[in-house]
Amino acid sequence: MTQIHHLPAHRLVAMVHSRELSPTEIAEHCLDRIERYDHLFGAYITVTPEKVLEQARYAQKRVMSDTPDALPPLLGLPVPVKDLDPVAGVRITHGSTVFRDAVSPIDSDMVARLRAAGAVIPGKTNTPEFGSSCYTENAVAPPSRNPWNTDLSPGGSSGGAAAAVAAGLAPVAQGSDGGGSIRIPASACGLFGLKPTRGRISGAPKPDLVGLSTAGPLTRDVRDAALLLNVMSGPGPGDHFAAPPLPPGETFTDHVDREPGRLRIGCYATTGSAGIPVHPDVLSAHEETVRLLTDLGHEVEEVPTPGDAHFGGSFMEDFQVLWEAMASATPVDPEREAELSPLNQWLRERARATPVPAHIAACARLQRGVRSLVAATEPFDAVLSPTLAAPPVPVGHFTGGGPEEEFARMTAFTPFTSVHNVSGQPSVSVPLHWSREGLPIGAMLTGRVGGEGTLLSLSAQLERARPWAHRVPPRWNG
Repeated sequence: MTQIHHLPAHRLVAMVHSRELSPTEIAEHCLDRIERYDHLFGAYITVTPEKVLEQARYAQKRVMSDTPDALPPLLGLPVPVKDLDPVAGVRITHGSTVFRDAVSPIDSDMVARLRAAGAVIPGKTNTPEFGSSCYTENAVAPPSRNPWNTDLSPGGSSGGAAAAVAAGLAPVAQGSDGGGSIRIPASACGLFGLKPTRGRISGAPKPDLVGLSTAGPLTRDVRDAALLLNVMSGPGPGDHFAAPPLPPGETFTDHVDREPGRLRIGCYATTGSAGIPVHPDVLSAHEETVRLLTDLGHEVEEVPTPGDAHFGGSFMEDFQVLWEAMASATPVDPEREAELSPLNQWLRERARATPVPAHIAACARLQRGVRSLVAATEPFDAVLSPTLAAPPVPVGHFTGGGPEEEFARMTAFTPFTSVHNVSGQPSVSVPLHWSREGLPIGAMLTGRVGGEGTLLSLSAQLERARPWAHRVPPRWNG
């Protein structure tokens, strides 16, 4: 029997608009799933049942009083928010014991957009401290676990968001991506994850001086991601970056129904001079994606590994300088620095020890590399690579050897994603494959700056050719 959590978000919203399903029914079902199963998955840090039911009751009043055409596009849809983004009146821990009891007085601009679109917020999803790692384990809450196998990690840093969607504890979720943090858990959890073009979604009120991180959707299908992107997109006053706007009257969901046509697609599956091995199952999945794209009529050709071809082999080192700076950006009382995770203590110490000229030099080398990369990939409608170098790994895989070893393990797991945070290009992870052990393996497609529409059209074509929604993890039907 079909249950509420079986239905995609766009279907739930349509049923709310047509009065076939009430927002309170959806919210109650979501809260029931969280109460029954989240002890297994660690998807949420904070759940707000009273608030979400109040929001759902208000949405229900709007359904009964407004005409369907006047109803907002996400009315009554539960959309949890990652615990790095402020939600007014709700705890915001940043995954850190230092902020365990902090409560935000305001919404971020992106959360305000979700509210204005009628979304209801069931709670805050789990994240590693400050979003600094590619796995979701912290000292505030139990670790997030992969719904496909709870011994394994869902990835990070949007691991709680991905676990919530993959386990049916939310129909969709908001995530954020500074080095792969949407696409990594999308790959590990068998979801569609979209990192938009830099500047597409305002990060206000948080400052973003280097432009690595952006919010974005984690969903079970492509249409739901487009639906969320329609709502989340938009600049804020004083933003440093702005994405090219869509043509007047056009939406991202329009592209889901639009055939992509014959595209020119570059591809690569090696890590070049970084020398990071890629798992055989990942390589097999990549080759299968190349065949599928070719069968769909696209022109696919090999391109050089970006790190070597455009960044002179220094990408990993220079990106680490920026990542250290990002980890140091959250103000922490010096007397409480010792409460931070060993990884964040190490990153922040390294940031403080880096002279300003060395930081500027790393940024300059990265910018030169970006100019080269964007120019070289401009002839391509999209570039294909693996999302991750390996299938999902066990909880605890990254820790235990000290922060330097931890960072090295993270780099070995995620060598493909961060280059597109530096370039600002839109990038998606598409859940096309599963390993021999039945674990998800994503394929990453990256587009031109402002090219989310092409990525959505292509991803929707892949979804029609190789459907994935019928694949569900254990306890999905419970």
